[in-house]
Amino acid sequence: MDVAKPGKSIQYCTKPDTYCTISNSRESQHLTDSAKILIVDDDEDILTAGRLLLRRSFGDVITCRRPEEVPDLLEQHAFDAVMLDMNFGPGESSGKQGLEWLERILLIDPQMVVVMITAHGSVDTVVEAMKRGATDFVAKPWQNEKVVATISAAVELHRSRIETHSLRRANRALREATSGADTAIVGTSVPMREVLSIVERTAPTDANILILGENGTGKELIAREVHRRSSRSHQVFLTVDMGSISESLFESELFGHRKGAFTGADDDRLGRFQAADGGTLFLDEIGNLQPHLQIKLLRALEQRRVTPVGSDKAQEFNVRVIAATNVPAEALRDERRFRPDLLFRLNTVEITVPPLRERRDDILPIASHYSRIYSRKYDKAARSFSSAAEKAMLEYDWPGNVRALRHSVERAVILAAGPVLEVDDLQLRPGVTVAESSAPEPVALSLEQVERQTIESVLQKHGFNISHAAKELGLTRASLYRRMEKHGL
Repeated sequence: MDVAKPGKSIQYCTKPDTYCTISNSRESQHLTDSAKILIVDDDEDILTAGRLLLRRSFGDVITCRRPEEVPDLLEQHAFDAVMLDMNFGPGESSGKQGLEWLERILLIDPQMVVVMITAHGSVDTVVEAMKRGATDFVAKPWQNEKVVATISAAVELHRSRIETHSLRRANRALREATSGADTAIVGTSVPMREVLSIVERTAPTDANILILGENGTGKELIAREVHRRSSRSHQVFLTVDMGSISESLFESELFGHRKGAFTGADDDRLGRFQAADGGTLFLDEIGNLQPHLQIKLLRALEQRRVTPVGSDKAQEFNVRVIAATNVPAEALRDERRFRPDLLFRLNTVEITVPPLRERRDDILPIASHYSRIYSRKYDKAARSFSSAAEKAMLEYDWPGNVRALRHSVERAVILAAGPVLEVDDLQLRPGVTVAESSAPEPVALSLEQVERQTIESVLQKHGFNISHAAKELGLTRASLYRRMEKHGL
């Protein structure tokens, strides 16, 4: 029996007729200390030597003489690397058995990292093993330092594969979650048909797109629809709120930074351009970007490269840029506010999303759409709108556009007590226009009414520019959005 070092213990498989030995670690001080390694070889001397060598650097080492046991071992343990002999049994030297077991292992676990053990370093056999998915090889007799280095690299590779696989699954889940019914574009009005026609023609290209429209009109939904219909749809769609990024962190957020570049930079950080590499980068609230930051963004778009803060090496990126703003087109073309050369880069194609008051034919379909969604979400019976409620929605000017309509319907679904959704459930006043909605009440107001009118007044003052309104109100953008949702704005 091998003598275990302090903190290590030797255990033997209790499964009948199993030729394997397990070495266990109780402490994990380094990355490899928690790694689990499987050695498969019919030579007991090789197994013993490998076990004694690797248990000094890795957490668990399992040795196995019979390759037939490998499928069960893979099911029972989460290995980080497998060392697999090329030949089993006396007189075998072709390497055929090892290649067959290599394929079976990768069939069971495609992410597994397999290092082949080969006698005399047969070049042809090693090349064939690499073609079939082996990561590396060690030759008998081996050098201890090389074996440890090879297995350490294999462990790192395996964990990188697992992390990448997990991220891909997470991205796929996020894409599916954000492409559900609640993010669908509902609209058959003439203005929306024109918008969707442009989307259909533009999406397959890689042209940059600028989306204009008031807050709440669904600019991000249009951007996501462009991404969904593009050749990049299987890649990430990453949103950046340009209005919420502080000037001091602009370059770090978009271009990334290196560890130690500034106080608080404890690790390397990937910028948004590189994080969205291969996919679509959605730059929301682009109209709020300060002029001295616009030149930095322009330079990145022109060169298709970014230099992380604290680095002198530029990194290339491959993203499709879709930008959006609630700033009116005429104001955006004012050179004192926005650089013409940056605007030229962003608006290869320009899409203007109409406000809800200009597409009234879509109001009732959108309301019914969200009524169905929230009825399912809150486990409520499906209810239609009364004729009075429909009339109220059609006559209301919806200063918050689709977002306000959605919140109004959600609230109605939650609070309504009757068999249909009524005007009072929507908390709207029939015939109210944008101008009238900001007029002072002739009666005493509650605190909530005062808050609602104050927020609505400031939003209208700034043309529903969230960043500017939040600044005047002394709120963060997130806090203002929560209050807008609360009051159906």
